[in-house]
Amino acid sequence: MIDLEYAKESFRQYLSHYDRNDDKIMLKEVHTFCVLDAADYICREEKVSGEDHELALLIALLHDIGRFEQLKTFNSYDDNLFDHAEFGVKVLFDENRIRNFIEDDRFDSIIKTAIACHSLYEIPEEIQGRELLHCRIIRDADKLDNFRVKDTENAEAIFGISAEEVGLEPISGNILQAVEAHRCIRRGERTTHMDMWISYLAFIFDLNFRSSFLYIKNQDYMNRNIDRIPYGNGKTKADMEKVRSICNFYIEEKIY
Repeated sequence: MIDLEYAKESFRQYLSHYDRNDDKIMLKEVHTFCVLDAADYICREEKVSGEDHELALLIALLHDIGRFEQLKTFNSYDDNLFDHAEFGVKVLFDENRIRNFIEDDRFDSIIKTAIACHSLYEIPEEIQGRELLHCRIIRDADKLDNFRVKDTENAEAIFGISAEEVGLEPISGNILQAVEAHRCIRRGERTTHMDMWISYLAFIFDLNFRSSFLYIKNQDYMNRNIDRIPYGNGKTKADMEKVRSICNFYIEEKIY
């Protein structure tokens, strides 16, 4: 039995060391609990029950614990400056703080692997079995909430420039090719802010569960995210309609 309420209280105590009036800190606190809700949704829809359901929720609670120190130190989400997943593992296991959230050590390997892998480009092939299940759940839950964040957060917070400025930029050819190939986009492949925007939409190409695609469809997140930017560049506007068509068709394929 995993005591999630005990873990939540410990998590709030951990956050007391950070400035919770800071917008970026607050955004990540909200994100954490929304990812927990998304993980709960996936478990219920995919019939992941009992101990694994509880464990998935604990992993969701802890998956971004490294973000808070990253923001405190760099005031940035840039993992080129600070690998938040790696630091999260260090906080929990090298400093042995994991016992503040769960007394039982039977799940340590699964928790450690899931947090370490949650933001990688892809799950390493050697991960199998129960560890693979939990890697897939947290990666999907994290991506589902990313669509919510991109639907609600203002452009300046995401890009550092206005939505109008973003919409004037071109989309790089290699980015469109990645969407056509149904694959996620690596950070190093992006050149423009529009490339960055499309890389968030392309998260759908790494979703693992039918319920995750249903979630995106039912919330209409693909269209809502795309329509947030006013595309003042005519070529960009036309390219975005291609992206919309490819992504929505892909979602329908994965549902039916």
